[in-house]
Amino acid sequence: MIGITTGIAGLFIALLAPASGQRADHSGKRRFRLGLHSMAIVVIMALCFFVRPAPEYLLLGAGLLAVGHIFSELAGVNYNAMLLQISTPKTIGRISGIGWASGYLGGIVLLLVVYFGFVKPDVGWFGITHQDGMNVRIVALVAAVWFFLSALPVLTAIPENKADPTRPKVGFLQSYVLLWETLKRLRGSSPQTLLFLISSAIFRDGLAAVFAFGAIIAKGSFGFSAGDVIIFGVAANVVAAVGAIAAGFIEDKVGPKAIIAVSLVGLIVSGTTVMFLHGATAFWIFGLLLSLFVGPAQSSARTFLARLAPSGSEGELFGLYATTGRAVSFLSPLLFSLCIALFGAQRWGIIGIVVILAIGLATLAPLKSPRGHVSSQLPG
Repeated sequence: MIGITTGIAGLFIALLAPASGQRADHSGKRRFRLGLHSMAIVVIMALCFFVRPAPEYLLLGAGLLAVGHIFSELAGVNYNAMLLQISTPKTIGRISGIGWASGYLGGIVLLLVVYFGFVKPDVGWFGITHQDGMNVRIVALVAAVWFFLSALPVLTAIPENKADPTRPKVGFLQSYVLLWETLKRLRGSSPQTLLFLISSAIFRDGLAAVFAFGAIIAKGSFGFSAGDVIIFGVAANVVAAVGAIAAGFIEDKVGPKAIIAVSLVGLIVSGTTVMFLHGATAFWIFGLLLSLFVGPAQSSARTFLARLAPSGSEGELFGLYATTGRAVSFLSPLLFSLCIALFGAQRWGIIGIVVILAIGLATLAPLKSPRGHVSSQLPG
């Protein structure tokens, strides 16, 4: 059920993200749209409180997750585009890295708060018990408040982008005509941007799979308990945050391509090694190595595109960034499952993830690393 609803959500994201980003660029309402989508996420998070631990609530829960995913991706389009409003070509790497790291660290703090405050105790804070799943359902409300408060600095401190008076206002359907024209111009004037959108879609799917299937592999193949998985998750987020911050400062000197390439090589080597090892200690070592490389690759992928984005078209390109990512999001789950089916053991699913990362690395190889903010990629 969750797979089906998430797949449907991915289709909506692929259809809506480019037009949403383009319209925010043209209208000068990037911050407004970020705020609108963020508040929608807060409401959806809070509504998850009403999902009880009973089969008849499955559709409601899966539906809320899917709708929340749509708004999260649409918010991310405008959020990522804001990177160019608060950075320069010399600082964009470190700012992006610190941003990714803050997300990891914030998630750790919230996880520890809800785990020790509500999930683990028989009677948690405010007298919350396990009855009717209340110890888990309350997490939805805590997360909604957390998200709301965390969004306020961005929505108040960063100024609204300015509308481009030379661009005519277009309707929703007309925006897709302009989107098609953009793709044709990219193909002719900036094939590197188009190729990077394709390459990043592939390796970002592999990065997502590392976290998506990491807990499953830890428990199913390396003997982790549910508690061990949570503790490992905390440690993995800390390591990913450290990696993102460190790589962000280095990226401003060497460029984003080098960071992405080194990270992908590290992921491929670590993933291949852990597949042939056994025991919790081996997973702790190489699982944390995997986490170390995920953050830098995610952060530098965002800055790679930001450095290519023409002034006034940032949202449109990040909309395409979201769409291409959705378009291939089936690859890692498919290869993960296929490798398990072919070789008969869960750990072999790692090969599927490694293959996706290797393809992403191969498609990245011919691209040149942008060093500054190129503003002439989309003539006209």
